[in-house]
Amino acid sequence: MIHSSGRFFAGVLALILLATTQTGEAAKARSAGQPDVRSGSVLVMDRDNNVVYSRQADVVAPIASITKLMTALVVLDGKQSLDEVLEVTAADRKRSKGYASRLAIGTRLTRREFMRLALMSSENRAASTLGRNYPGGDPAFVRTMNLKAKALGMTRTRFVDPSGINAENVSTANDLVKLVAAAARSPVISDFSTTRKRTVQIGRGEVEFRNTNTLVGNKAWDITVQKTGYISEAGQCLVMQAMIDDRAVIFVLMNSWGKYTRVADAKRLRDWMGLRQRLAKD
Repeated sequence: MIHSSGRFFAGVLALILLATTQTGEAAKARSAGQPDVRSGSVLVMDRDNNVVYSRQADVVAPIASITKLMTALVVLDGKQSLDEVLEVTAADRKRSKGYASRLAIGTRLTRREFMRLALMSSENRAASTLGRNYPGGDPAFVRTMNLKAKALGMTRTRFVDPSGINAENVSTANDLVKLVAAAARSPVISDFSTTRKRTVQIGRGEVEFRNTNTLVGNKAWDITVQKTGYISEAGQCLVMQAMIDDRAVIFVLMNSWGKYTRVADAKRLRDWMGLRQRLAKD
C-alpha cells in the first residue's frame, strides 16, 4: 500500500519531470510559430467544434475540481430544490480530510449557495454536501455522474466522488470540452461559476468567498463558464468558455506546473489566436 505522503512526493516528482519536458517543448513551439503553452494537455475549440489548438488532448489524467461541473449538472438534472436548506456534517469533513474548508460542521445553507460555493470558490465540503443529499446518497450520485458522462459522449472519463479530491476522477481534454459545453448551456452554472465574490452568513458571522479563477472579473475577458482544479496528482487545471471576437471558445488546460501557468497559458493562447487571425487577413 502506498501512503499518502508517498503519493504526494510521487506526484510532485511527476510534475517536475513534466515541467522540464514542457520547457523544451515550449522552445520548439516558439520556433515553429505555435503558442508557447506549458500545460501538459491542451485543447481549444470553438462553438462549431473546430479545433483551434490541440496537444496531448487524449491523455487520461486526474481532473481535480473540474469534477464540480459534473456535480452541478447532476444536481440540476435531478430537479432538486435549490431553496432547500442543507447542513454540513462530520461526513463531509471526513470526505475532504486534508483539504482546507471554510464551511464548518453545522453550517446550514441552501442547496443554491452550496452549489455556488462549489463552483466559484471550489469548496469541497459544499460539493460533498450536494452529493450526500442526493436521493440514494453518494453511491447513487456518483453512479449518475458516470451515466451523465456517458450520455455526453465522454468515453474516457470516470468519477468516484463529487468534489474531485480523489485522483481516480479522471478524464481527457477531448472529453472535458464536452463537459464544458454542457455546463455552458446551463444559465445557473454559468452564473454561479463566474460569480466574482460572495458573502455568506455562516453561524453568527459573515464569510467572504472569492472565485478561484483570477480571470473572472478581468475586463479583458468575457467568460461565460469556468472551473479551476488542483490536487498534486493533477497539477493545476483550468477549463472555461469565453467569448472571443463574438464567438464562443472553449479552453481546456490540464496538468499545468505552477499556480499561475494555467492563466498565463490561456492568455498566450488568446494572443496567439489573435495573431493568427491578423496574419490571415494580411
